[in-house]
Amino acid sequence: MNQNQTEYFKELLKKRLEELLQQSGILLTELVNRNSKEIEYLDCASFDFDQNMKIRIKSRESRLIKKIQAALDRLENNIYGICESCGENISLRRLEARPVTTKCIYCKTEEEKMELLVG
Repeated sequence: MNQNQTEYFKELLKKRLEELLQQSGILLTELVNRNSKEIEYLDCASFDFDQNMKIRIKSRESRLIKKIQAALDRLENNIYGICESCGENISLRRLEARPVTTKCIYCKTEEEKMELLVG
């Protein structure tokens, strides 16, 4: 991967991380700021469903934030874009589609086949 490509992915990942952190902060504020009077007027089941959905979204965002931070670490250590399974370069098209990926398409496909067989 050349310097321009490295910078491109670094900026892409940083921008996405910033967006997620901002969204995450807004979501957390929404979770905390519901007061009891609002809850009285809401159907309890609806409120619980809404809260559970927000927590799931928050959890998903948290995992993605960790993946982005790990990808930025790989960039800093000059190992970004190298498959953690086979050691080959991950295609630029794959990295553009999924910048946090750690596996080439072949290794990821094989991993998913094994998961289907096992589970």
